[in-house]
Amino acid sequence: MHPAPKKVAGDRDTGDVFDKTSRFADLGLSEPVMRGVTAAGFEYPTSIQAQIIPILLTGKDMLGQAKTGTGKTAAFGLPMLSRLTPGDAMSGIVLVPTRELAIQVATDLNELGRFTGMTALPVYGGQSISTQADRLSRGPEIIVATPGRLMDMRERGYVRYENVKIAVLDEVDRMLDIGFRDDIKRILGSCPRERQTVFVSATLPREVETLARTFAREAEKIVATSGSLTATMVKQYHLPVEPWDKKQLLLHLLTHESPALTLVFCRTKKTVDNLAEYLARKGIEAHAMHGDMQQSKRNSALARLKSGSLSVLIASDLASRGLDVEGITHVINYDLPEDPDLYVHRIGRTARAGRDGVAWALVTPEQGELLTEIEMLINAEIPKLDYPDFKPGPLPDDVRRDREAAEKRASGTKTFNRFASGPLSAPPVPVGAPGEAPAAAPPPVMDPSKFPGGIVPSRLPEKRLGGKVRSARSMRQAIAQSASPPPSASESAPAPSPTPDAGSGESASG
Repeated sequence: MHPAPKKVAGDRDTGDVFDKTSRFADLGLSEPVMRGVTAAGFEYPTSIQAQIIPILLTGKDMLGQAKTGTGKTAAFGLPMLSRLTPGDAMSGIVLVPTRELAIQVATDLNELGRFTGMTALPVYGGQSISTQADRLSRGPEIIVATPGRLMDMRERGYVRYENVKIAVLDEVDRMLDIGFRDDIKRILGSCPRERQTVFVSATLPREVETLARTFAREAEKIVATSGSLTATMVKQYHLPVEPWDKKQLLLHLLTHESPALTLVFCRTKKTVDNLAEYLARKGIEAHAMHGDMQQSKRNSALARLKSGSLSVLIASDLASRGLDVEGITHVINYDLPEDPDLYVHRIGRTARAGRDGVAWALVTPEQGELLTEIEMLINAEIPKLDYPDFKPGPLPDDVRRDREAAEKRASGTKTFNRFASGPLSAPPVPVGAPGEAPAAAPPPVMDPSKFPGGIVPSRLPEKRLGGKVRSARSMRQAIAQSASPPPSASESAPAPSPTPDAGSGESASG
């Protein structure tokens, strides 16, 4: 029997995306919702939608895992729109990790529910409190919010939880990673117990399942990630590169491959800004997006990307949430993420809903182990991609100096053997008779079996601790004497000293 071929990331297979055995019309959605689905041009559900929608329509709690880019928003949004009632204010809440995702999810729900008479309102930090308060006063049926801003608006009296019938946590693993655990517990703990609770995410670490079991009632677990954890429509490659050549290699990819819409991910905000400035100097229009930017600038960059007027967006991981932009062709991991789960979320920004996409990862020599961890997580090999026409730059002077210094230190290092450094104390020099030369000192005794390569010590060290060592008995006597009153003049005459007791524990030599 021949072994099964190794799964390679990027093998084309649409079987894990669409379920051609059913249609949206067969899933039991309400008539107004089906009108919105049809108007959006959808006919066949994705695999995760075909599995989740019928369960959620029954009102059951659920814990669902699906590959990024396979339609999780519609999977929970369509049943929510079907089960809620128009005019029932704040009866549904959706918690998301970032502002961009709040805007994106609310936009999708409003598009799919355009014929239902219901409204989804995004609530997030960075927008005017008064503006959001005015919109909340109109009684939207669904609130899509980041946890921190939702709690703030509730404390101000603009949001109430007592009418919540459906609570959804989207990208719950990312919310836990960025510190929303306590906020989530407070929000869910304040909602009515008789509600439907839904957890959906691309990855399901143990802490997510623990949270779901705590706040959901007999939640049904659906895992629609057979085979690779990433959508197989994404063709993934890694490119080995030295750290000082990463900028040049990125420039080479952008100028030689000519990708249409590209997302470049970096670990830090500083790298995002530096890379955007570098590409701008090289004649490539690239914009940065990270958490320190004003929300208006982030929204502007995202709008330009969606309109097609911006071809390269450089983003941090936090800012990447919710970038469901149609037509993103390439995702470049300029920095590999320390958390392999983030890699799944990053490359899920391309190949959305069955489209093709390409993901490149720039991997430095010391990141080989991290690349292996990512491959183990996604259950697929990420093949190497060589660019023979790319010429690496010269070794930087500072790197060369550091390497030369390290080599010099390594070559000059000697192994120290304390037994080979000489005797513990020099033996006494023999003294001859008067008028005769001193006798020669005997040679040191060598015993490699006990002290390999060293000298066997033949006597104790010259200097030793001396003095009187107090025993417990003598210490008690000293304490008693210090506590007794001083003797009178008549008592101060010296008494004959008794014979020392051999068992007293006192010794002059210690």
